[in-house]
Amino acid sequence: MRWRGRRQSANVEDRRGRSGASAFPGGRIRLPIGRAGRGGGLSLSSLIILVVLFFGLRALGIDPMEMLAEGPGAPSGGTVESSTANDEMSQFVRVVLAETEDVWTDLFEAEGNSYPEPSLVLFGGQIRSACGFASSASGPFYCPGDKKVYLDLNFFSELANRFGAAGDFARAYVVAHEVGHHVQNVIGVLPRFNQMRQRMSQAEANAMSIRVELQADCFAGVWAHHTAQKGLLEEGDIEAALNAANQIGDDTLQRRTQGYVVPESFNHGTSEQRRRWFARGIESGRPTDCDTFNGPI
Repeated sequence: MRWRGRRQSANVEDRRGRSGASAFPGGRIRLPIGRAGRGGGLSLSSLIILVVLFFGLRALGIDPMEMLAEGPGAPSGGTVESSTANDEMSQFVRVVLAETEDVWTDLFEAEGNSYPEPSLVLFGGQIRSACGFASSASGPFYCPGDKKVYLDLNFFSELANRFGAAGDFARAYVVAHEVGHHVQNVIGVLPRFNQMRQRMSQAEANAMSIRVELQADCFAGVWAHHTAQKGLLEEGDIEAALNAANQIGDDTLQRRTQGYVVPESFNHGTSEQRRRWFARGIESGRPTDCDTFNGPI
């Protein structure tokens, strides 16, 4: 993918490290609120220190209440600068996100609508979102509660080394798929699914989840179609993305991890389904051709 030198999205929050601009070691301080002694309270001098710290932190642009809400050892909840903020992979992700912004803005405007751009959060280890805590083991995900995509860049290494899906456009497919979920959230698909799921059995919810995931694959293909029209794709890019879709199908993943498949537990779709719906989006370029909810999949 010809991504170097292109616009990078400003909608990326890098939470992989501590703030290097902070006046405090490690980017965070612990306020002097230990366990209360037998007296059951804080001394007047301690209260004065707390008040001074509170307003001092506010003056530096730091929200003390957010620090307290995170608690000791919790992942940072705000945007921070890290030593890896300008590394090549984060630059790549910013460019891909910018390209999705351009494509979906144009597609929405063609229908007389505006496209609310999502944010993408880079993290390492574990993260807190509006959907709860998640770890890197969860893989990339989209949270409709805060309209953000969450991504640990180490997943790309796992995608290549463990799943055999290497290449720029394989990685771009992952980002575009999660952005596809954001599009679903904007047009009402995810809210309807989340309402329906409360009345469904696990088997029914899994079956509907497959349709949701396949539509996100198709939306990723729609983005790939318009990206190809810009002349940004290189030889082998489409094949790399199709291979990524194939490698993360439920049947392929289960066969690799446990040696057998359990179809009733599928919730993302088979390799064939994921590859086919992604390809449909690439061939068509029209979101209306991504209706996975009517008819067979």
